[in-house]
Amino acid sequence: MTESFVNQRFSRRSLFRSSLILGAGLTVGGAMTACATPTGRPGPDTVSLAMNRSMVSLDNKLLQFDAALTVQRAVREALTTITPSLKVQLVLADSFELVAPTRWLVHLRPGVTYSDGRPVRVEDVDTALRMYSQVTGSFVGTFFPEWPTVGKIDDSTFTLDTERPIPVLDYLMSNILITPAEDNVPEDLQDGVGTGPFVVTSSDRGTGNYSLARNQSYWGTAASAESVSVRFVPDESNRVVSLRSGEVDVIDAITPDAADQLAGLAGVTVERTDGVRLNQLFYNFRKPAGHPLADPRVRRALSYAINGNALIDQVMQGAATPSRGVVPGILAGAIETGEYVYDPQRARQELEALGVRDLEVKIIWETGEFAADTDIMESVLQMLSAVGVRATLQQFEPGGDIATWRQGKAGDWDILGNGYPSPTGLAVTIMQGMYAGTAAKEETRDTYHGYIFPEIASLIATASEDADATTRNETLAQAQRQIWETWPCLWSFVPKTVIARRNRIAGIDLRPTNSYDMAAVTLSS
Repeated sequence: MTESFVNQRFSRRSLFRSSLILGAGLTVGGAMTACATPTGRPGPDTVSLAMNRSMVSLDNKLLQFDAALTVQRAVREALTTITPSLKVQLVLADSFELVAPTRWLVHLRPGVTYSDGRPVRVEDVDTALRMYSQVTGSFVGTFFPEWPTVGKIDDSTFTLDTERPIPVLDYLMSNILITPAEDNVPEDLQDGVGTGPFVVTSSDRGTGNYSLARNQSYWGTAASAESVSVRFVPDESNRVVSLRSGEVDVIDAITPDAADQLAGLAGVTVERTDGVRLNQLFYNFRKPAGHPLADPRVRRALSYAINGNALIDQVMQGAATPSRGVVPGILAGAIETGEYVYDPQRARQELEALGVRDLEVKIIWETGEFAADTDIMESVLQMLSAVGVRATLQQFEPGGDIATWRQGKAGDWDILGNGYPSPTGLAVTIMQGMYAGTAAKEETRDTYHGYIFPEIASLIATASEDADATTRNETLAQAQRQIWETWPCLWSFVPKTVIARRNRIAGIDLRPTNSYDMAAVTLSS
């Protein structure tokens, strides 16, 4: 479902904030429909989660937004995982060794079974890789320079072989969730079994609500909680009320306003950590030659219109850091390449010098893509208006068809509000996904919005094959400087990961990926 903001009205808070930024306001009309507050308190052995985005599957071939990882990996596991310190940890594999430049030797952990008793087999890994590779527009697929092939040695030992070296394949395989081969298909799975600490007892993709129960035959340390209830509650005020009343235990992606309301509240704790996600207003690089946005000078000129520091300080109240590079600074291999400068007079002058007049841009985004998204977009609209650029906003509700828009298959747009994480904690991973587009990938719309620069893609490919971290990072640094010069974003920022929990919940070690180990969560009366 899509909703245009052309005829909507800014909220009083948004208008107030925008007036602080610009000294002016804009009136438009309508309001978003809020989801009803969940009713019923969780039982003494049930953890209740309220998510800001609908989790439309328990698989991640197409969908891997931050908080969904917590639930998806409570049901399905991978050969490896990434720890809170962004290091590789073995899970379904008990050894994962690079034995040649293009070959890894992997051994499955003995005695691991799915929740229905079936053993984990080499064939399951082979099928999982093939199913992920067959999905068009796969989010996970963008991380892989190529798909490895499985060479079975015996029932628990196999090789992962590639044509070119992938020295970080142990990191990348943390994104491939393993399912019995006979149950797997090249699409997101809504139910089914896994090896995780919980099993699915009910699922409703339409509502985004799921129920999980403790896996009684889990191979690892048993989960403390007996069950988990997952609810989709898009309206933040409802999530906050539900947490305060005890109807839910954990809420994610909360705005600074909500965090301020909850901080210091008896029985509630707010958890924060630096994130690995780059939130951006990314340009559409599928524009034809001659279009203003096909010119990097125009893209740069427009960026001077955006008062990013004011957005972070006043709209997000400091819950993010300004981007000083093309990937989050926390990632291994990231460097600073520059920063976004607010200079509206320069924006007007450069646009005028380039002959760009009466420019109109369409900005699209999905609700919940980042905290305070609507306030940010409304403020950006006004900032662009102040330099003579007319912007229209189109907001997509979760579960809508924004994916086909992003791929250029549904409608035209100019700027996308989006977030892109590096679930491996490596700069090379997010760069592979966002900036290593090729003409071949664009044929299936598997580039990041048409971003194709062969020299940059070649540098990223070279780095992704380099087993030496020092020289790999030097090559990545060169690529990052070149990416910055293409001006891929109108503006970008790195949000802090923030959740709030009731104090009856403990054991949450919040990761930079905005996820945590559900099996480690404990409850008290």
